[in-house]
Amino acid sequence: MSNSWWEIKIECIPDLEENIFWRLSEFGCKGMSTQQQGREILISAYIPQVQVKLLAISDLSMVLEDDAREMGCELPVTKCNLIDEEDWSSSWKQHWQPQPIGDRLLIVPAWLEPPTDSERTILKLDPGVAFGTGTHATTQLCLEALEMRLQPGSNLTIADIGCGSGILSTAALLLGAQQVYAVDNDPLAVKATGENRALNLIPAEKLIVDLGSIEKLQLMIPAPVDGFVCNILADVIIQLAPSMAAIVKPKGWAILSGILSSQVADVSHVLEQNGWVVGTVWNRLEWSCINLKHK
Repeated sequence: MSNSWWEIKIECIPDLEENIFWRLSEFGCKGMSTQQQGREILISAYIPQVQVKLLAISDLSMVLEDDAREMGCELPVTKCNLIDEEDWSSSWKQHWQPQPIGDRLLIVPAWLEPPTDSERTILKLDPGVAFGTGTHATTQLCLEALEMRLQPGSNLTIADIGCGSGILSTAALLLGAQQVYAVDNDPLAVKATGENRALNLIPAEKLIVDLGSIEKLQLMIPAPVDGFVCNILADVIIQLAPSMAAIVKPKGWAILSGILSSQVADVSHVLEQNGWVVGTVWNRLEWSCINLKHK
């Protein structure tokens, strides 16, 4: 049975997707995907059978239900079954197809051939176990906000706090940024970012990624950056708010997401207390993206 994997499938509303992805990553799942099913989504994740007992998956199911109650959401439904090792790596990928985002980007799974007739900028992506495939509303909002900020030859330096799969860092460079510095507390995210950098033929010196958070970023950047993106969670953004101004130039900008629409007022209040002006707030599927400018 050492060659068997648990296939965990979770039916839920889109509002819970980001939290469930985080829980699954913490649980140790390898490969996660989302499939739209009417007003709900189906999240699939995989973990070796030898790594966890069925009871642990049952405990995970209860944690996900508790999270949903705290968020005031419908409870997710978790199911699991065993599959053979040769099946797991392809199972989670089968429903993920190329996805256009904004006016200029096309996210293409690394295992598919990019279309030859598209005028969009191709971003090849293999997220591994890191968050960020382009299917989640918060990622899409951040990508669209970056598209508004960046043009070819814009010569801007960008930071990415909590880079996940590296999708935002990679997109920034493909959209016209000159330099990106990225950090994440998860070593698997750092690894995924480096792999997606190579997948898109981006020189290593153009996208410098390391393990850590905003404190590490302050040591990495030779000078304040023009702007930064941060797609995490509202509570983490609030914790980081006092340190954010130190990494940007005067009148620098920021794109923040991972924020529920119900949390925007609280997050904005903390940001304004720390020297930021809230410009626009974009909403999608109960999630929000806050665009900021520093005073």
